[in-house]
Amino acid sequence: MNAKRAGADELVFLPLGGAGEIGMNLNLYGFGPPDARKWIMLDCGVTFGREDDTPGVDLIMPDPAFIAERRKDLLAIVLTHGHEDHLGAVAHLWPGLKCPVYATPFTAALLRGKLEEEGLLEQVKLRVIPMRGRIELGPFELELVTLTHSIPEPNAVIVRTPLGAVLHTGDWKIDPDPLIGDPTDEETLRQLGEDGVLAMVCDSTNALVEGHSGSEATVREALIRLIGTLKNRVAVTSFASNVARLESVVMAAEAHGRRVALAGRSMFRIVDAAREAGLLKHLPPFISAEDAAHLPRNKVLYLCTGSQGEPGAALSRVANDDHPDIVLEEGDAVVYSSRVIPGNERGIYAVHNALAERGIQIITDKDHFVHVSGHPCRDELAQMYRWVRPRIAIPVHGEMRHMREHARLARDIQVPEVLEMVNGQLARLAPGKATVVDEAPSGRLYLDGAVLTREGEAAVKSRRGLSFAGMIAVTLILDQKNRFVADPVVVCEGIPEEVVNAVYEAADDFAGRADLKRLRDDDDLAEAARRAIRHAARAIWNKKPITRVEVVRV
Repeated sequence: MNAKRAGADELVFLPLGGAGEIGMNLNLYGFGPPDARKWIMLDCGVTFGREDDTPGVDLIMPDPAFIAERRKDLLAIVLTHGHEDHLGAVAHLWPGLKCPVYATPFTAALLRGKLEEEGLLEQVKLRVIPMRGRIELGPFELELVTLTHSIPEPNAVIVRTPLGAVLHTGDWKIDPDPLIGDPTDEETLRQLGEDGVLAMVCDSTNALVEGHSGSEATVREALIRLIGTLKNRVAVTSFASNVARLESVVMAAEAHGRRVALAGRSMFRIVDAAREAGLLKHLPPFISAEDAAHLPRNKVLYLCTGSQGEPGAALSRVANDDHPDIVLEEGDAVVYSSRVIPGNERGIYAVHNALAERGIQIITDKDHFVHVSGHPCRDELAQMYRWVRPRIAIPVHGEMRHMREHARLARDIQVPEVLEMVNGQLARLAPGKATVVDEAPSGRLYLDGAVLTREGEAAVKSRRGLSFAGMIAVTLILDQKNRFVADPVVVCEGIPEEVVNAVYEAADDFAGRADLKRLRDDDDLAEAARRAIRHAARAIWNKKPITRVEVVRV
C-alpha cells in the first residue's frame, strides 16, 4: 500500500443500494484523492418486483451508473455471501463493470449458475477465495471474517487502508450452534477492536427487536418434535438458501420414517451448490415428487419453495391444485419454517386461504418454534460493538426506521461518531471527522422481462396506471380537407360499461363539435380530443384512465 501519499488521500464510503431499504445491497469504498480514487464494490444484489408497485417487473437492482463511469478504477466486486439481495445483480450489471469477482466456494457455486444462464460464465473472472481469506487490491487489503447467518459461508470484510480499517459486516447474527459452518470468529473481531477500527458498516434489519435472534440448533429440535406429531402428508416451506434449515427438515423427516422430495427450482439449485461446496454429503438421497406420490401419506415430506407466496413457486401451485406431481388433501399439513417479509403478506395469505379451503392444516412461527431470524437483534448488535469498538458507526441494510434505531443504539453505547446515510450519499471517513461530502447518482434498474430499464421510464409507470384505471384508445379519421369521414373508433380496456358508454358519447360529441379550423394541427386535435374524452370518463368514474388519441388522414 502507498502510505507516502496518505496525506492527499481520502477514504470514502458510498452506498448505492441497501441504505434506507432492505435488499439491493451495493456498497462502494473509494481510496485516493478525489480526482484519482480506486474503488472496490462489496455486494451487488437485487430485490423482487411486486405486482401492485411494479407490475411485470421480476427484479429490481441498484443503478450502477456512478461506478460504471469509473469502471477503469473499479478493482473488484467482493461478495459477502450468497443471498439474492447481495449477489443477484452481478450477472445483470457486470457487463457494464467488467471487473474481477471474488467469492467463497458456496457463494461462487451459486453465482456460476447465474452467470451461465446469462451466457457470461466464460467472460467473468470469478476468483474463489477460502473462508478467512485475504485479498490485496490496490490500496485495499481485505480480510474475510467468519460470521453466522441463514446461509452457508457468511462473511464480514475488514477493509484495511493507510487511513484506517473498516469492518463491513454484511448480514450476520450470533449463533453459538450454527449447525453448518463455524461459529462467529469472536477472536478475530476482538483483536480487530484491540488494533483499532475506524468504522463499522453494519446490518440494521432487527435493530427494533429486543434480545437475541436464536439458534438454528433449537429450530432443529423443534422441527423434529413437530413432524412427529403430524399424521399425514407434510409439506415444509422455507427460504431455499437456508441450507442448515433444509438439513434440519430432512433430519426431522428421517427421524419419523419419512422420505423427502424437493419441489421448486431454487431448492434443487441450492442443494446442487451446497454439494459442490462439500455440504450435505451425509444426507440420505432425495426422491422425486413423482415417486413420493406413491408412498403412504405418513411416509412423505415435501420440501417446497414458496414461503413468501410467490405465484409460480411450488407451494403456490400445490395450494391451487396446479402442481403436476404433488397433491395435498384434507388432513395434510403445511409448515411455514420462515417469516413473513413485509410487503409479501397478500401473496402469503392468499396461499394460506387456498390451503385452508381444502382442509389442510397450516403451521407457522406463531404456532410452533419453527423459525429464527438470520439477522442480529439488539443484544447481538451491542455485543458486536463491544468487540469491535469502532470510532464511527454507519447503519445500513434496513429501512429508515431500522437504521435510525440502530443509530440510537450506537449512541447509547457511546460510539464516538454515528453517521446516518442513505443511498447516493458519499461520506468521507478519513481524514478528519466522518461527514457526508457529496451526492452521487443513485436509483433503480428494473428487469422487465429480458430488458433493463431505469426507474421512472414510461413502460412500468404506464403499466401501473393501466392496472389502476384501464385504458381508452380513440382513432379519429379525417380526410385531407380536415373533414371527419367516419365515426371515431373507440377501444376500452379495464373500463366499466357505464363509463364506456360515456366515452363513446364524448368521442362522437367531440367529432361533431370540434373547431377544425382552429385544430388544423394533428397533435393539437389529438390533445383536445384526449382531454375531452378523459374528462367525460372522470366525471362519471372519478378516475383518470390512460387515454390515447390517434389522428388518421385518408
